[in-house]
Amino acid sequence: MNNALVSIQIIPKTKNGEDVIPYVDEAIKIIEESGVTYRVSPLETTMEGELSYLFEVIKKMNERMIEMGSRNVISQVKILYQPTGITMNQLTEKYQ
Repeated sequence: MNNALVSIQIIPKTKNGEDVIPYVDEAIKIIEESGVTYRVSPLETTMEGELSYLFEVIKKMNERMIEMGSRNVISQVKILYQPTGITMNQLTEKYQ
């Protein structure tokens, strides 16, 4: 059962001020490969799953930014933890 929604905005500090879009694309690729349900929005990406697993995905994203040459990474994270279960659709169904 999915017990968390986690939204993340990842902001890598590039070496020479180059465009961050390739870095963000790589971060989203890591989310995609994780197998969790996710939704990309203009300013953040929301993932749905088990909280501990989502934290692992965030860790991989940050590590990958460094591997790609980023000097450091800011990750702005929002968490909704609900042990009884939660989905993105439960929160947004009335708007769809």
